[in-house]
Amino acid sequence: MDGEVEKQLLLSGEKCSYSGIPGKDLHSQVFTYISDLNGIELGHQENQHCHSNREQDDWNSKEKKRARRKLYVASVVCLLFMIGEVIGGYLAHSLAIMTDAAHLLTDFASMMISLFALWVSSRPATKTMNFGWHRAEILGALLSVLSIWVVTGVLVYLAVERIISGDYEIEGDAMLITSACAVAVNIIMGVTLHQTGHGHSHGAGNSHSHSHGVGDHSNPSVRAAFIHVVGDLLQSIGVLIAAFVIYYKPDYKIIDPICTFLFSVLVLITTLTILRDVLLVLMEGTPKGVDFNLVKDTLLSINGVKALHSLHIWALTVSQPVLSVHIAISMGSLVWDQK
Repeated sequence: MDGEVEKQLLLSGEKCSYSGIPGKDLHSQVFTYISDLNGIELGHQENQHCHSNREQDDWNSKEKKRARRKLYVASVVCLLFMIGEVIGGYLAHSLAIMTDAAHLLTDFASMMISLFALWVSSRPATKTMNFGWHRAEILGALLSVLSIWVVTGVLVYLAVERIISGDYEIEGDAMLITSACAVAVNIIMGVTLHQTGHGHSHGAGNSHSHSHGVGDHSNPSVRAAFIHVVGDLLQSIGVLIAAFVIYYKPDYKIIDPICTFLFSVLVLITTLTILRDVLLVLMEGTPKGVDFNLVKDTLLSINGVKALHSLHIWALTVSQPVLSVHIAISMGSLVWDQK
């Protein structure tokens, strides 16, 4: 098997770029592997070419369009019902419903941030931002998580205050109707945002692989919004249970702030996974599912590669890994494209 075939197996049909023609010591300046990255359009010199994967570009563009469509639909539903829930919470004198409305406000704000992030990340690379604007999605997801942490802290404080004072009355019927509608609306938003994406990758020899479900190919902005909705659904279910109890047993009104407290804690827990992924990208850690030693061994196994150093693997966003490495090649080897 020649070096070109091994190289194609390594790259698996994804984007790659080669910088620097090897010198007399046959030490190339850098070998870079970039998954789905639109670079700056530059003039080409003789015997230097840049190859792009148009299928991956089309797939990424379609993925972002689907993400925007999901966020648009969910944000409209969220805004409309948030207004209805504020009215229902006011009529029911229920802190739990009002706090659920506050969660919806946070969800709506996070979706707006995510939509802005998706728009910014679609902008082309520039000489200043030569990796593009992909990190905007990660920053949007981070702001989304932090915002719900702040609001949840306020809700916990209000719940504790109501438990201590005990000076409140609950309208059970209004609370029951509003909370039932809240559960239904959150389910609708969850179904809208749930990602059952169908990912493709085309490798050497026309091999074709698929990936399904929420995973490495999921859009981080949509995923963050989905986590928000799941957390809000958990609280809405708690409010609905509390509404049933208060409707039949009005003296048990303390359940209203207790449920607010308990389910706010659950909301915080649900954000930990997305926060972990966001911090991994921001700290430029090795992406999930990538074995550093395996990548190193695979590069060294290519015919003509004598040694390598300065191997770095990171990600621009959750689904866009990047690799750069300095390699030394043996005399007479052809491990770069000269077409």
